[in-house]
Amino acid sequence: MLLSIFRIISHYSEHQRVSLGQILTTFAIIIPFAASASPNTTGSAVSHMADSQTLYKSHALAIYGEPKYPANFKRFDYTSPKATTGGKIRLKGIYESFDSLNQYIAKGNADDSISIIYDTLTTQAMDEPFTQYGLVAHTIEYPEDRSWVVFYIRPEARFHDNTPMTAEDVAYSFNLLMEKGNPAYKFFYGEVEKVEAIEKYKVKFTFKIKNNRELALSVGQLPILPKHFWLDKDFANSSLEVPLGSGPYRIENVNPGRNITYSRVENYWGKDLAVNQGLYNFDSISVDFYRDNNIAVEALKAGEYDYRWENSSKFWATAYDIPAVKRKELIKKVIRHEANTGVQAFVFNLRKTIFDDIELRKAISYAFDFEWTNKTLFYNAYQRSYSFFTNSEFAARGVPDTDELELLNPHKSQLPPSVFTEEYNPPQTDGNGRIRPNLRKAKKLLDDNGYVVKKNQLYNKEGQAIRFEILLRSPTFERIINPFAKNLSRLGITATVRNVDASQFVNRRRSFDFDVLVHVYPQSESLGSEQRNFWGSEAASSQGSDNYIGIKNPVIDSLIENVVNAKNRKELVVAGRALDRVLLHNHYIIPQWYKASSNIVYWDKFGIPDISPKYDNQHRVGIFTWWYDEEKANKLKNKTE
Repeated sequence: MLLSIFRIISHYSEHQRVSLGQILTTFAIIIPFAASASPNTTGSAVSHMADSQTLYKSHALAIYGEPKYPANFKRFDYTSPKATTGGKIRLKGIYESFDSLNQYIAKGNADDSISIIYDTLTTQAMDEPFTQYGLVAHTIEYPEDRSWVVFYIRPEARFHDNTPMTAEDVAYSFNLLMEKGNPAYKFFYGEVEKVEAIEKYKVKFTFKIKNNRELALSVGQLPILPKHFWLDKDFANSSLEVPLGSGPYRIENVNPGRNITYSRVENYWGKDLAVNQGLYNFDSISVDFYRDNNIAVEALKAGEYDYRWENSSKFWATAYDIPAVKRKELIKKVIRHEANTGVQAFVFNLRKTIFDDIELRKAISYAFDFEWTNKTLFYNAYQRSYSFFTNSEFAARGVPDTDELELLNPHKSQLPPSVFTEEYNPPQTDGNGRIRPNLRKAKKLLDDNGYVVKKNQLYNKEGQAIRFEILLRSPTFERIINPFAKNLSRLGITATVRNVDASQFVNRRRSFDFDVLVHVYPQSESLGSEQRNFWGSEAASSQGSDNYIGIKNPVIDSLIENVVNAKNRKELVVAGRALDRVLLHNHYIIPQWYKASSNIVYWDKFGIPDISPKYDNQHRVGIFTWWYDEEKANKLKNKTE
């Protein structure tokens, strides 16, 4: 699945989580809250037969099984009938700044909230693994083999200038993104053969392959861009020109690099759709950007903005011991989730020849002391990541079972033997800071593979000095890197830290100009073609892809296709575990840490539904289900004045 397709959170600090989104390098998410059943659809009804296949028409489409919500549903369960509209919420930007209002290209940094100005054909329910409900499309038609999909567009759907959204806009958007958008689109939508505007409000996507259960859902997440707006503009270059949207908000004001304000569209065409009930309740959303995280925390406590997703265990443990928190005016809250947390890790760039050797990569991993880091720096707030799909049923545990072996055995001669005989676990310590036992294991690996130390510098058999740079975009991470680098130096390995600003970091990452970096690979509840962009051979040579590791491995390519072409949930889980197992045993990364919860801090002036969306582990957990509570706000104002 495309992870509600287009979210990125590249906020590099202690705990780098993505709202499900770093899939398209610098994109913002299509906010997964806005859909409805058409009043004239009644579920996944069989319509007729064609080409000896049953055709289906429905208000929604699930990757496996049936949608949770029927055609006549009233709202998502994680919204509240008590929600009212009005008021304002002030947020902190995910990035340090922004320099673009176009999040669909591989240039510039756009505010990650900007996608609230756009609508899509379908949208995802955040309490289901992967089901899409009609938004701009009121009905979805598809054959049994899902070799194509037709979306019937609501005639009432409008851009903000009151121009109708049509099939022509959809086809134009697809072609524009494939030709001039972020290169990652070519990996996501490479199996789309053609897009046709059949009628004014009827668009058809035809696929190159059959029985791929994901594609029909993925194309439904395509943002619909207004053809008449973009025809005379240079889409490929970043710009601060305010774009024309169609969603529940429009851009009201832009202070480049510092603030962006969105206003709710009162005559928004989709405001009466069933699952928009209880959503998009704030009249105004203001996003401020802070270059210094310490200043940002102090600004929250001073009431300069309203809500913070706290990804620093140090701040969480120490920064909020203030009267406002004790009086429960400023609320600290832990929200548990069941989401696939993916993996945050040190990422080796295999394009650098010193990292060709799996034994060196494995040896380096012994120098990272997570247990000490967690105890000393993180207040024991985290758990060690153990998988590329941590906290999910796709994580490979134990040794391969019979079903996995069916996928792995044909490649046995090309895989590390440990794939079949050992459970992967990252190296562990007792947390006391004395890492000598692990360093002895690392040294033995190095000695056994021809590495030698001369004048305190390690060299490989080819005489290359083992030196590398760890690229960062936040100085706060240095307190984690420095002990790691010190441990490496005891092996004769020279690791230096390079901190760069956000723009330089993004450009160097996109062009694969780094040795090692800290990166988050977000994952969804239903793996799919995004895995090609992460680990596929073709992506390794495509700047702008997310294959930062540079993996070119035909076995992994084959295992990815097993994931993409899984026919049911059971097959998908088996394929995901097999892929995970092979990635792990190749030691492409050093896993870091995760939490199965989100920490948030906010001023007590909002109404919040009783139920949180179970698969939303993003930095603004369910924020669009919240509403401004005037009574609470007035009470808070009286207390703080």
